[in-house]
Amino acid sequence: MCAAARPAEPAALTVDPLAGSLTGTAERYEKHLPDLDGLYRDSDAFAAAIRDDDGSPVYWVDSSTPESGRGALTIGLSVLRPGRIGDEFAMTRGHLHAHAEFAELYYGVSGSGVMLLESVDGEARAIPISPGVAVHVPGGWVHRSVNVGDDLLVTVFAYATEAGQDYGIIERAGGMKQLIVADGDGWTTRLNPDHGGYRV
Repeated sequence: MCAAARPAEPAALTVDPLAGSLTGTAERYEKHLPDLDGLYRDSDAFAAAIRDDDGSPVYWVDSSTPESGRGALTIGLSVLRPGRIGDEFAMTRGHLHAHAEFAELYYGVSGSGVMLLESVDGEARAIPISPGVAVHVPGGWVHRSVNVGDDLLVTVFAYATEAGQDYGIIERAGGMKQLIVADGDGWTTRLNPDHGGYRV
């Protein structure tokens, strides 16, 4: 049981995939395009996108953490708008858990996306995610969501609260090893020449 004077109240949360929202005891954080400076390789395309930016969030996360301590669970909703910067599809910053051994679950609610996963020792996977598909991200895997469709990519996630996040690991590596890029009407992976390996 989590360390607390009394158990936390159970929470009922409602997922609205069309609005991209989680209502109940949830908190939201948003990322706007300027927050993603350096994420995409095509700096000219990013600069052009900034010039045309209307200030709307490019992705947001609603999460619920009603308790803390050993055994606590964070669940939430991740919502990523569609789009491209150069030939790269819209993506989240991505992370490894601060306690890298902790796993995470993602469940597709709407849209079409890819979970890009890379182990710290060089393995890489690109797993399609769509409504009804669950992706188990084991401990030790850096991961990010990529929207390869035309609609909002909405996923429900759950992880142990004590896992935390290391958002800097990708930046320190020069980006993820693989890029998710346009390929005709679809997508493919391409090696990132800037990637220098992960340092945990």
